[in-house]
Amino acid sequence: MRSRKFLKAEQARLAWDAPGLLAGVDEAGRGPLAGPVVAAAVILDDLRPIRGLADSKTLTALQRERLNDQILAKALCCSVAQASVEEIDTHNILQATMLAMRRAVEGLRLKPAKVLVDGNRLPTLDVLAEAVIGGDARVKAISAASILAKVHRDRLCQDLHAEFPHYGFAGHKGYGTPEHLEALLRHGACVHHRRSFSPVAAVLAGAAGQAEPITAAMLSEMVAETTQIEVRIAP
Repeated sequence: MRSRKFLKAEQARLAWDAPGLLAGVDEAGRGPLAGPVVAAAVILDDLRPIRGLADSKTLTALQRERLNDQILAKALCCSVAQASVEEIDTHNILQATMLAMRRAVEGLRLKPAKVLVDGNRLPTLDVLAEAVIGGDARVKAISAASILAKVHRDRLCQDLHAEFPHYGFAGHKGYGTPEHLEALLRHGACVHHRRSFSPVAAVLAGAAGQAEPITAAMLSEMVAETTQIEVRIAP
């Protein structure tokens, strides 16, 4: 019987492939200032190939929508999950992302023999898993997962926009754009903003009289710092 130590070591790059179904996993929404982080897991059907799969960031919105429909129709199974703003603020964005990924894998109708995850970190799973840097452009199943996650989160942002149109969520999708930062300064944070992210925390502190007045330039610097930290966490 394999020891616990050996099983844990398999959560790394593997020199061999386990026979059976392969699932790709990716996320969307790690960097925005608002909204949940979304993850998807996809097991593709080799007998029903999908043309045009690629990293969702390289595709247009229309291409993503069309591929999203094809993936849902042709894949053996798919699962989309998320971690809430509250979970992001409680655990931090990295741990919340891992939580969303684990939920996506656990939500698959079929259990994969191996899971390939985009990036350099792995969620805690009960199956073999391998992190693949740049996997959303290299592995079709991960590309499919990146598309499902992106489309699902963009649709969530449309819902946020309908609820709070003055923030412009439909356009910037929660990212720290100048438009979004100006809206934050003008209207303060709403229930969907991530209070653990420094630009939002600064606005809340200013509104509570706990800090000097905040400018859009100051918030932009905080967004840049947050982005740099994000890149270092998971390239």
